[in-house]
Amino acid sequence: MRRTILGILASLATAAPAAAQAAEQGGGSKGGLLTPSGGLMIWTIVVFLILLFILKRFAFKPITAAVEAREHALEEAVAAARTDREEAARVLEEHRRALEGARTEAQQIVAEARQVAEQVRGDLLSQAQGEQREMLERARQEIGAERDRAIAELRREAVDLAVRGASKVIEKNLDDESNRVLVDRFLASLTPAAVKG
Repeated sequence: MRRTILGILASLATAAPAAAQAAEQGGGSKGGLLTPSGGLMIWTIVVFLILLFILKRFAFKPITAAVEAREHALEEAVAAARTDREEAARVLEEHRRALEGARTEAQQIVAEARQVAEQVRGDLLSQAQGEQREMLERARQEIGAERDRAIAELRREAVDLAVRGASKVIEKNLDDESNRVLVDRFLASLTPAAVKG
């Protein structure tokens, strides 16, 4: 329908000035392009007003609606971009806070790990010292037991030597058992320092 109306307007726009010009030429006046002609001016104004009415009625509304729709779409795009930018800033801030929280948590974990390591080190050190004390005590006990065995062995050998020496001196062999008991009593009466000396 618009094409039909536009076609009619185009034919009017070309036919009306041509008819006006033909009418003036029939009147016999010859004029140039810039010479004012009353009939041509009237037809040009009439065609302009008709064209203006038709454009206002059929073309300006869709063009204005399209421009408004485009403007509305641009406003929505700008608002969406602004919202997206604000959302991105919010998400970025959340990520920054999360990263800062992770850093703080990592520092706390490292500090706790150091404390645990120090505690484990202290526990291991005290355990090693306890084991060292136990080993020293065992060594002392073993040394004492070994010393006591050595002293007992020395006593036996001293008794044997004393009995042999006494039997050589007396030249007669006394009863071994009674001699041993006698020498053991004698050696028991001596102090360990006297035996060592």
